[in-house]
Order: sequence, then structure tokens, then C-alpha cells
Amino acid sequence: MNGNQLDTAAKIIQQGELVAFPTETVYGLGADATNESAVKKVYQAKGRPSDNPLIVTVSSVSMVETYVASFSDDAKKLIKQFWPGSLTMIFKLKPHALSKTVTGGLDTAAFRFPNNQLTLDLITKAGVPIVGPSANTSGKPSPTTAQHVYHDLNGKIAAILDDGPTTVGVESTVLDMSVDTPSILRPGAVTKEDIEAVIQRPVMDELHHVGMSQTPKAPGMKYKHYAPDAQVYIVDPDDNWQEVADWIGAHQQPVGVMAFNDVINSIDWPKNTDVISLGDDAKSAAHDLFAELRDFDNHKQYKIVFAQGLKPTGIAEAYMNRLNKSAGQMHFKQL
Repeated sequence: MNGNQLDTAAKIIQQGELVAFPTETVYGLGADATNESAVKKVYQAKGRPSDNPLIVTVSSVSMVETYVASFSDDAKKLIKQFWPGSLTMIFKLKPHALSKTVTGGLDTAAFRFPNNQLTLDLITKAGVPIVGPSANTSGKPSPTTAQHVYHDLNGKIAAILDDGPTTVGVESTVLDMSVDTPSILRPGAVTKEDIEAVIQRPVMDELHHVGMSQTPKAPGMKYKHYAPDAQVYIVDPDDNWQEVADWIGAHQQPVGVMAFNDVINSIDWPKNTDVISLGDDAKSAAHDLFAELRDFDNHKQYKIVFAQGLKPTGIAEAYMNRLNKSAGQMHFKQL
């Protein structure tokens, strides 16, 4: 990426158009967060429900201070430890600081300071914060490469900044700092344990969903997310993978499998199985999840995909959060 291309992308943002941008987690879809008509184009390009609030992506703490009344001592500690990085924090806004189109009508907004220099330079050059939902069709697996963005949004946005594959692979942790007890609304690579170690007090971690009549404070809490065209079934840790292979063998259609290498190597898979590795641990599984779901999407013959479930601890909690939503809470034992 040369300077002229970055200048062009910044001008596109200033002109009220859309630019997809890289972060360490997934690719985001950027528009001037202070331009209501530009923000509306994000909802239109993604096909995103209008009550699903947008994360505001910034290139400095001072940019957040323009919109947020104050930071608590805990927030200051977390900012020092995790920004730039994959922690998004929700704060109460100054009155009328941001459009309701950004906030979903709430008096709070989520702010993210990503660990990607290209995007930080883009925001600094544009001179405004940008909204930053994932750069994909709403409800589909999030994009971890520029090619994923092109597949979903070609013709709907003005530009894509390509910085190669993302390094984390699942969206940032969303932490609500607008309430008395900080609450994780979406798990990510920054874990509950990481946060508690910094602020030295408990964090709530059970608020990942809201009802259909409620306005979510963070993305991913209400609507179907991360789902490929195939139906995903979770193979739980206590399930028998040989029974999965036997089920596949008893059926004629092509079936996808996503699992750790030790599982893959322990089974004599039927010929109608397409097996993709999740690596050897939860970190690699989280990194590869969206890309592999998209890979099956690119081959329309797959109607069923079996994916390895993990005990939800550490980053495996983020992996299981996304996998459960991809599967619509469907499990192998339900077949």
C-alpha cells in the first residue's frame, strides 16, 4: 500500500463513501462515523438491521474523548493495557455526540482502537472516526481476507484496503463499561481472565444475547450471525467422532468436517467427506473458523458441516460463541 492509495482511501471516507479496512481480527467496513448518510450506506451495503449498533473505530484515545464524557479508572487501566488491540469498550456518550444511526438509538457507543497500522493511518488521514462492522453480508461468516470482502461486497463499496489475512480471525471482545459491573457482551481474544487481571475485580460474562424486542448494545447479540449456506452441526467434546463418520458413511451427499488434526488422523473417513483442519488448539481454531466456513460456502454441494466443539475457556469461548451462532445451536446428537 503506497501513500497515494492511502490518501485516496482517506478522501473516499471524507466524501461519504465506503472503504473496507483490515484489522488484526477481521476486515471492517468503514464510513465516516460523523456523517449520517455515509453510515446509512453501511447498513444498506451489508443488509444489516438498523437497530444493530455499529462499533466506532478510532486511531487515538483523544478521538474517543471527543464523544465520551469521561473514563473510569478501570477504563483507563484497560486502555493502557489493551489499546491498540482487540478489545472494544462501550461508554456513555456526551449528549448528541453521535447519530442514532450509529448507536441504534442508545446513549452509549462501542469504541475500538485496532492494532493495524494501515487502518490507523487511514483514520488519521481522514480526520474522523469510522464505523467498523465486519465487511461482509449481514449474517454470513465474517471476512478474514480482502478476497472475502470482494466476494460479498463487490459493487457495493468504493474500495478495499488489502493488508493480507488477519491474525486473530474472530471479532474483538466487546466490554460494556457503561454499567456498574463491566460486562462482556461478545467474547474475543481478550478474555475475561485477561480483563480481571488488569482491573482486579470480577467481570460479568453471561450477557451474549438479547430478546427480539430489545436493542442490542453490541453487534452479534440479537440476529443470526456467521452462518454459511450449509447447516453446521457442533460435535461436542463428549461425542464420539467415529459415530460422526458412521453417520456420514450412511448418507450419500458430500459432508464437510472441521476438526483438530488428532481427530482427523484418528478416523478412516468415508469417501464423501471433505475434511478441513482446525489446527491443533483453540487459538488456531478461532483463527481459521470463518475462513473455513466460507470455503464450504464456495462449494454449494455441501448441505451439512460437522464442526468440533470445545470447552468454552479462554479464546475457546470466543470460538464457541461464533460456532454456536453459525450452527443456530444445532448439535450432532440432535440428528
